[in-house]
Amino acid sequence: MFTEEYQTILCDTPREGVGRITLNRPQAMNAYSFRMTQELQAAIAAFKDDDALRVLLLTGAGERAFCTGGDIAGDDPEHSRSVRGQPLGFGREMRDGMQAVVLALRRLDKPSVAMIRGYAVAGGLALALACDLRIAADTAKLGDTSNKVGLLPDEGGAWLFPHAMGLDRALKMSLLHEIYDAATAERLGLVTEVVEARALEPHALLICEILAAKAPLAVRLTKMMMAKAMETSLEASLVDAQMAVMITNPSADVREGVAAFREKRAPKFEGR
Repeated sequence: MFTEEYQTILCDTPREGVGRITLNRPQAMNAYSFRMTQELQAAIAAFKDDDALRVLLLTGAGERAFCTGGDIAGDDPEHSRSVRGQPLGFGREMRDGMQAVVLALRRLDKPSVAMIRGYAVAGGLALALACDLRIAADTAKLGDTSNKVGLLPDEGGAWLFPHAMGLDRALKMSLLHEIYDAATAERLGLVTEVVEARALEPHALLICEILAAKAPLAVRLTKMMMAKAMETSLEASLVDAQMAVMITNPSADVREGVAAFREKRAPKFEGR
């Protein structure tokens, strides 16, 4: 069940068809612990399996941060970095922790939106980039601070950062551990849209509402086709499109959409 209670995250449905996951460690600027990564995976899986939920909104509690990466200052007994002399544990921890969260988000066949207040840095930036859209407050700060303490962009940043902003800019950001204001982050491709801080939540929820009202089959297949097309040729993408229209064109949603257009009314899509 999506709205199950967790220790480090909150799950609710603020609008019809919208599932919201809130990173809930504001005292640690929403830095993730190993427990949080396990709870995020469970919540994302529950969202994926709930057909009533069509859009995922991911955010952080409080005004200070979306997420500041791994909690290197905290005392997490489940964290392999607290276990001395076990170097292989670091790889397993990363694979089963935040890397698994990033993959779960990237593999979602429903749209996801990151709503960013405050800092989204290091693994927190990777988490935001794993979402399809990133809506940031004009007071947000984004960048990569991993190298500053000798760590790596290991949660997926080494792939996500260059894909978002180009290799040279990603290297400059990570190697010089730069943090950008929201306007600069938008210009560099790290953010989809910047809005005034006071308007952030209503605007992000409006985007989610609009997405949730769209035809689910078309939305999911559009996302899947575009994501795959980033890694394939035009010819392969066109073949994928040929296969996809065999699903969407005969669907009840398309018949409803055409009827609504002719009748000059809002369509009501059911994902059939």
